[in-house]
Amino acid sequence: MMRLPWFRHHAPSELREALEILAAEGPAAMPIAGGTDLLPNMKRRQQTPAVLVSLRRIEALRRVSNGAGLTLGATLTLTELVRSPLVRERHAGLWQAASLVATPHLRNMGTLGGNLCLDTRCNYYDQSLEWRKAISFCMKKDGEVCWVAPGSPRCLAVSSTDTAPALLALGARVVLRSAGGEREVELDDLYRNDGMHYMTRRPDEILTEVRVPERPGWRSTYWKLRRRGTFDFPVLGVAAAGRIAPDGTVEEIRLVLGAVASRPLRSEAAEAALRGRRLEDEAIAEVAELAARPAKPMDNTDFTLHWRKKVTSTFVAHALRELRGDDMRAVRRSFQGHDLGPVGA
Repeated sequence: MMRLPWFRHHAPSELREALEILAAEGPAAMPIAGGTDLLPNMKRRQQTPAVLVSLRRIEALRRVSNGAGLTLGATLTLTELVRSPLVRERHAGLWQAASLVATPHLRNMGTLGGNLCLDTRCNYYDQSLEWRKAISFCMKKDGEVCWVAPGSPRCLAVSSTDTAPALLALGARVVLRSAGGEREVELDDLYRNDGMHYMTRRPDEILTEVRVPERPGWRSTYWKLRRRGTFDFPVLGVAAAGRIAPDGTVEEIRLVLGAVASRPLRSEAAEAALRGRRLEDEAIAEVAELAARPAKPMDNTDFTLHWRKKVTSTFVAHALRELRGDDMRAVRRSFQGHDLGPVGA
């Protein structure tokens, strides 16, 4: 049985109090919301904070507001996102991504902010303490070598968040608060392509809200590959969002790949190649191959890396066809077990 290490626990009801605790405790403290990622990591001694600052009682972090865009509190549970008519009707890609995270039980606990800040994953890292000790640990925790690529100067653990690619495709921004103030950054700037230092959020900062801009006429979609139709982390995520003219011409487009690197990756070359073109089968096939080029999967997660690379273009094509308006529910059912309904805004 894996047990949690000893730690002190704070449960403030005000954001200001939580920020003051983090500032006072320094890097030894970590915020916790649902705990679906952090607590298992603590049991495996991957993360060992001496102090946990719970965000569950802070009502200000659970708010949803609809103005010039949609503002989502960071501690909204994934279930609350899935049940939100605003999210489903206006940002179908985000709704699909949240729907595909783990199981209903974990979505009831897991939060939007927690999924955005999800720890990177690797077959050599996500093991028990005894297993990792037997291989002399890895670079990400207690070791010096990345066992995926022993010659690599950096850790190659993989980003496994589902909501980040969907929100990146929508051009979302996030708010980070500390005792010293507030900063708003593009979600794209929250991540680094480094398995160990994968976020630019400082230890004394809390991700408090996500701001999704108003994009009239945009549609969005999210496709996820995993071995089982439920529960598993993504082996590949593909998010697409854009505005399509009535004649099928792509006016604006954003394509984002997840689980192929230590951060979500935009395929800007593919976006540029598609703008101004009609979403016809030939264009989709060409752009799908181009979009897959940034994907450089390593042998550190499920399935073979060569197949994972190959299937990326297939999933990009699925996403673009759904964005075009094709009914892709049968395709979704064939490997997900459910269809998640047609694409919306």
